Amino acid sequence: MSMGEMTEIFKNVREASRSLMTCGTDKINQVLLMLADATENNTQQILAANADDLSRMDESNPKYDRLKLTEERIHGIAEGIRNVALLPSPVGRVIGETVRPNGMRLTKVSVPFGVIGIIYEARPNVTLDVFSLCLKSGNACVLKGGSDADSTNRAIVEIIRNVLVQCFFNPDIVVLLPAGHESTAELLNARGWVDLLIPRGGRGLIDFVRENATIPVIETGAGVCHTYFDEYGDIEKGKAIIKNAKTRRVSVCNALDCLLVHWERLKDLPELCKALADFSVTIYADTASYEALKGSYPSELLQRSTEQDYGTEYLDYKISVCASTSLQGAVDHITKYGSGHSECIITEKAEVADYFTRAVDAACVYVNVPTAFTDGGEFGLGAEIGISTQKLHARGPMGLEELNTYKWVIRGEGQTRK
Repeated sequence: MSMGEMTEIFKNVREASRSLMTCGTDKINQVLLMLADATENNTQQILAANADDLSRMDESNPKYDRLKLTEERIHGIAEGIRNVALLPSPVGRVIGETVRPNGMRLTKVSVPFGVIGIIYEARPNVTLDVFSLCLKSGNACVLKGGSDADSTNRAIVEIIRNVLVQCFFNPDIVVLLPAGHESTAELLNARGWVDLLIPRGGRGLIDFVRENATIPVIETGAGVCHTYFDEYGDIEKGKAIIKNAKTRRVSVCNALDCLLVHWERLKDLPELCKALADFSVTIYADTASYEALKGSYPSELLQRSTEQDYGTEYLDYKISVCASTSLQGAVDHITKYGSGHSECIITEKAEVADYFTRAVDAACVYVNVPTAFTDGGEFGLGAEIGISTQKLHARGPMGLEELNTYKWVIRGEGQTRK
């Protein structure tokens, strides 16, 4: 596709986005509810396209689980769309209001960004999640999916655009770009057409987008998540939390990558890790942890760690384990190797938990709860467009409110400035 053709696509999306500025919430909700029904009614069409994508990927690839759709997952996605329809619209929300001494009334009002671009890898569920959130928040969206999920994404976008036409909406409110690298380059430099770019994927994708984009970027996705089992941790809570955080779904960004254990609790490490063996989780352990696990954890799944094991987002049945001599040591480890996504402490001592929540710099900090809960749906946001790991504008699960910016509306009675 030529540069001129890409520019025409961006222009059409920009023009379509303007039609949303005066569109009522009831009409938007109607589209979302119809889309949820259409998604379920076209389940077999979506699964057939998904099977085509899956046939090109090795099942041992950690991305395979992210790529795979089932009837149950499609139903869950449709329910997520319905949940978004039930949420209040963030558009036009009064954030603040004040009256100046001269009588001028200043109102800070939330408004859509306009056009949001999303670059994502083998996650076809993102296509529907992103569209529903963008539409409800008054934004058009430009989607750039990966080649691994191209057949599924195209089937889904066709369903979306058909629903938009049925509801008399401009179908260019959503556009899926070609899967090649050329369209990525064009999107990264779509200044004047795209207002905000959100990459969803691994560290490599996020770094590439941040380093090459000429439009504003919100970093999301990469999660190097830790759980620290403190000196005062409850072993039953610890066992459940560690198992859930690591094995619930290994291919997601909130999965556990590194377990830190207080030196005084190394004797409990075999019990804490016992359930991981049932899932054939490979443990990369430092010297102290290795000695504590040797003889109790399967030898074929137990390896000595190296420096590169820390700070690794495994997205697989793998985990690093490291002993810590103190609470501060655990915090220092997280500071050095974490990605600012989600971190957890297991402790029964309130002052320890309070210190951890203050000292750890991450979007989501948990006390006696697994990092698996870092999710827009679990946070009551309906769905999410991504998990922001930066500090500017949005942090953590990004829902409807985070897809709006704001403007000032100033009303007066003819006041003039001296």
